[in-house]
Amino acid sequence: MNPFDLTGTTAVVTGGGRGLGAGISRSLLDAGADVVVMSRGDVPSELREHAAAAGGTIDHEQCDLASDGDIARAASAVLARHQVDILVNNAGTQERYPAVEFPLEAWDRVLQVNLRSVFQLCQLFGAPMVERGEGAVVNVASLLSFQGGITVPAYAASKGAVAQLTKALCNEWAGRGVNVNAVAPGYMATDMNEALLDDPVRSAQISSRIPAGRWGAPADMGGAVVFLASRAAAYVHGQVLAVDGGWLAR
Repeated sequence: MNPFDLTGTTAVVTGGGRGLGAGISRSLLDAGADVVVMSRGDVPSELREHAAAAGGTIDHEQCDLASDGDIARAASAVLARHQVDILVNNAGTQERYPAVEFPLEAWDRVLQVNLRSVFQLCQLFGAPMVERGEGAVVNVASLLSFQGGITVPAYAASKGAVAQLTKALCNEWAGRGVNVNAVAPGYMATDMNEALLDDPVRSAQISSRIPAGRWGAPADMGGAVVFLASRAAAYVHGQVLAVDGGWLAR
């Protein structure tokens, strides 16, 4: 049996309709999983077409990750329709200010979406997994789980915490049949990095440090997530897998 085959499973992907999230959703569909996208916006038609071509299904639940109440409502609605086998906490946000000027309101927004919602979703979807004795959680960390970045102190703090949360949940759930891991994307060619991509000097500086010689694409993330969600990763617990083209090795 193919250890990467996800046929018969259902995966929830936050922010799974665009950018890295869409790449993750496509890869999960290609591996045989059905996908539930949790996001504020609707699922693009091209992703629905991809699901149909892959022979899978795609569902959508609107959710505002800045609201504890809406997260609880959305998770309850999804669990009423599906047994969730895989949770991918992909959605995130970023705000840029020098540290001395960083508004506390912006700090709270970033920590709510990037960390608090991740923990809440792990609780809500993880509890049934623990009860059944099987499941997989894949959190999306960042290179800034390891590095500090510049003018993004809230993002760096949130992603460092996501890495530690991943390890903490692993310690509680690994022995109960639930794999909890994270992927840490490097520099990806998505709309979140438009400012960097549009800056010829900074873009060239970044590209010159990536041993693979290119920025990452959503499909690069998707393959790593499929691995961590599959039986091939049955003995992989509490890891933060860098998908960065070798950036951290430089």
